[in-house]
Amino acid sequence: MRMNWLEHRIPPPLVGALIGAAMWATARLGGRLAIAANVRLGAAIVLAGIGVALAVAGARAFRRATTTLDPRKPEAASTLVVGGIYRFTRNPMYLGVATVLLAWTVYLAAPLALAGVVLFVAYMTCFQIIPEERALTAKFGADYAEYRSKVRRWL
Repeated sequence: MRMNWLEHRIPPPLVGALIGAAMWATARLGGRLAIAANVRLGAAIVLAGIGVALAVAGARAFRRATTTLDPRKPEAASTLVVGGIYRFTRNPMYLGVATVLLAWTVYLAAPLALAGVVLFVAYMTCFQIIPEERALTAKFGADYAEYRSKVRRWL
């Protein structure tokens, strides 16, 4: 069954929020680890801070380059952004959301909730990132191919 109709349909923050809600529901159903609340909270805050910093760094780089931040229209990109955080990951905003979801998993202390992070990465790769890569290849050609050869998709 082809699911191309899902490409670029759901804004990534909404995907993250929906998966986060599903993780919460899953945590209610499954077992939880016996980890002190202050330890869980501290670790979750650190991870969430890292996630937010990644996403903000990615968004700032796009703004500085005056290119679109709308992930539903990658063909509207006016500039290939390869500096700053984009020297380390091609998708810092999505990596940021995934890291916030990992923080949520730690806070919930529910091992089954980790499936939400995996689901987010798989969904984003299939329905957002791969289609973006096609659009950026069509728009920026060899420059984008060279960038892809040097910088990983996630980490």
